[in-house]
Amino acid sequence: MKRLTVLVLVLALAGCGAVRDSKLNPFNWFGRSAPVEKAALPQKPGDPRPLVAEVLTMEVDAVPTGAIVRATGRTPTQGWWNADLVALPMTEEGVLILEFRLFPPVDTADVNTPRSREVTAAISLSNVKLRDVRQIVVQGATNARAAGR
Repeated sequence: MKRLTVLVLVLALAGCGAVRDSKLNPFNWFGRSAPVEKAALPQKPGDPRPLVAEVLTMEVDAVPTGAIVRATGRTPTQGWWNADLVALPMTEEGVLILEFRLFPPVDTADVNTPRSREVTAAISLSNVKLRDVRQIVVQGATNARAAGR
């Protein structure tokens, strides 16, 4: 009886590895981000904030209600503020483009270490919004990063 129990536990544990790497696991719905060409889209009307100079990282974390998209960008100087990921209308191909926008410093700002000029922004996307999404792109002024299903 003990051998049978051990055999069942070993088989069950081995099956977990297959589910972990499968598309059935919601944590695998979006892969790691990769650099992509910047999309040539117009600025969202009414948003005066410029795009972040460079998108460094982008992650899509699955949550029970959808996903949280988090991106880190680097600004030319310190003091940039009110960072947001602004969603544009989804394309027909299922690409959701998020523009990384923020306000420049009010006064003259220092150019210090690259790490001190990093800014992080995040957005929560519901399962309804993600239903037809095949790829999420975070776009900056000079580059973009994407993660796809």
